[in-house]
Amino acid sequence: MLTIEGVDHLHGGEFVVGADYIEVGSFIGLAAMTCGELLIRNAAPEHLPMVFLAFERLGIHCQVRGTDVFVSAQQSLRIQDDLHNQVPKIDDGPWPAFPSDLMSIMLTVATQCDGTILMHEKMFEGRMFFVDKLMNMGARVILCDPYRAVVVGPSRLHGERLESPDIRAGMALLLAALGARGQSVINNIGQIDRGYERIEEKLQKLGAKVERVND
Repeated sequence: MLTIEGVDHLHGGEFVVGADYIEVGSFIGLAAMTCGELLIRNAAPEHLPMVFLAFERLGIHCQVRGTDVFVSAQQSLRIQDDLHNQVPKIDDGPWPAFPSDLMSIMLTVATQCDGTILMHEKMFEGRMFFVDKLMNMGARVILCDPYRAVVVGPSRLHGERLESPDIRAGMALLLAALGARGQSVINNIGQIDRGYERIEEKLQKLGAKVERVND
């Protein structure tokens, strides 16, 4: 609850805009998908404990360096079994639980990890309805219902012509394309732009072969 008492006048001030933890998590997934090394500066790691935990279940470990997050290229990419050898799961929830907006990213990264994992989306309907596009690229995913998908990895992905259905699924497909063999074309990228500013410029600086084309 916020209780606000109005004032007659406002005055100037300074404020630092914090890091976008969804974008940070997306770039961690990017490093894992491409087996690349990445240092994310000013990443506000104090807001990422559940994100780190979810990536660790996929065999991806992040190193906190002050306000920065370092992702090594040397990752096991092996899904960690739960107690008694049960199939592990990643599920989302309201803050500070694992964020729903990273579920598409995490599911895509899981396609490159050795093992089986259940992805359970509890917050929004339709979040899982992009997995058919991953399957067209060669991923092994079983869509159980609108909220749950089982991912069996690793899968060798290949390039495809894709359509971005929403912000997060669009970014997940972009990660899949970067980790796939061959060329991919992603349409409707205005969806990705809604959540990731100048994404192709950032990726190009990291060495990605990506180009924005106006048709």
